[in-house]
Amino acid sequence: MMRTNTILCGDARETLKTLPDACVQMVCTSPPYWQLRDYRVAGQLGLEPSYDEYVTRLCDVFDEVKRVLRPDGTCWVNLADSYGGDGCKQKQPHILHKKMLRAGIVMPGVPRSDIPRKSLCLIPFRFAIEMVRRGWILRNVLVWRKGNAVPESVKDRFTIDFEYLFFFSKSPRYYFEQQFEPATEKGTRRGQAYWRNKRCVWTLPTQGFAGNHYAVYPEALVKTPVMAGCPEGGIVLDPFLGSGTTAVVAEKLGRRWLGIELNPTYCDMAVRRLAGTGSKLSHSLV
Repeated sequence: MMRTNTILCGDARETLKTLPDACVQMVCTSPPYWQLRDYRVAGQLGLEPSYDEYVTRLCDVFDEVKRVLRPDGTCWVNLADSYGGDGCKQKQPHILHKKMLRAGIVMPGVPRSDIPRKSLCLIPFRFAIEMVRRGWILRNVLVWRKGNAVPESVKDRFTIDFEYLFFFSKSPRYYFEQQFEPATEKGTRRGQAYWRNKRCVWTLPTQGFAGNHYAVYPEALVKTPVMAGCPEGGIVLDPFLGSGTTAVVAEKLGRRWLGIELNPTYCDMAVRRLAGTGSKLSHSLV
């Protein structure tokens, strides 16, 4: 019997291969974005020299995700875009590309040779298209609008205040519990208020984290997918667990969970964070 409420420390794709078929109800995750951060661990996703290689490696992981997902399961993936060239003003833009430029190296397939400098790379949509090509059903493109987005000093474009959340299903029929949001009198009356089916743009603030992890998505972004895609007692999988947000939310909502994380430092961080919530978890190194 597969253990749950467990963190498996290892490569996502290889660790997923050790899990049985159709063993989890849903997946909710945020994989490393392309060329934005170096997590300083061998085998990490995100520093591939070309976006094609990144998308291929990432979708190879989700091939295994699809195998371990139940036929009525869903998969929710938070992913943001990045800019081509070396003129990006983000915090840690195109690390590998900049290192190569400083060394005078230009490799075939790097962003400079394919995507114009300062152009969006369209990584989220390249990923979504490849997922559909591999048999996933894309049900929604959700927009996480950051209510407290960090100001940018750019002068030739608008400040980016959103990221994408892709909602995939494995089969045409799947488990889904509709979620609602407040509405005007044109909505459906429930008690003393009006409600309507939840829309696709979610305004949620970013959420800080005391640990040394720079890509933590907020608990509020995970809550709605878990409530919609996993019944109580079901299993939520996060193959890129990071600091453990998915596990924290799943446990608060009465779901079981399973997390995979490559970086041992983040595994330990997630263990400490979950322990602080009173979670009875198992930490396994593979």
